[in-house]
Amino acid sequence: MAEIFEHLEHVPFWQEAGEGKPRDWEQVFAGYQSAVDWPASAFYRELMDAYPEAKVILTVRDAERWHESGLNTIFPNPARDPEGAVSPEMLAHRKMARTVIWDPIFDGRMLDREHAIDVFNRHNRTVREQVPAERLLVFDVKEGWEPLCAFLGVPVPSGEDFPRLNDTASFRERRESSQVPVGPTAEAREETQNR
Repeated sequence: MAEIFEHLEHVPFWQEAGEGKPRDWEQVFAGYQSAVDWPASAFYRELMDAYPEAKVILTVRDAERWHESGLNTIFPNPARDPEGAVSPEMLAHRKMARTVIWDPIFDGRMLDREHAIDVFNRHNRTVREQVPAERLLVFDVKEGWEPLCAFLGVPVPSGEDFPRLNDTASFRERRESSQVPVGPTAEAREETQNR
């Protein structure tokens, strides 16, 4: 998702993918060797078919801590996501996030802890069931470089600590310095709250 903030021209591609329109994955992934996070992870089945040699890494973590982190970072929050000074490009980004993630995956109920955690756990089970074992690494970042590098067939970086770049504190700092809004619009939040 961070890459899309740098390339807002990719938003229409993902919006159309979220609407179920056929997509040429080579178009959006030209120049890239991998995809991480949303929105790509929402299309892991399609991407597995498009890239049959690609490996899949399912990062796992405690579901309760995941939800708490989401509440503090990416989940929509009216107090954190004011509409006033949002550019048309960022409004398009919010619409895409709603189309690809919030509504189809979380049924607009990501703030409902029990529901969101159930979605999280079902997703992890489904990935384990659908991705062939030889293509899948179930990975907890606490394990560090070794299992990840072994799975990818690359050497462990010498003298480099495993990065910790996307914790809540660093996410908030990046968000505040760039004023990047990530949640759906106020209208979308109102619809979600009225469900």
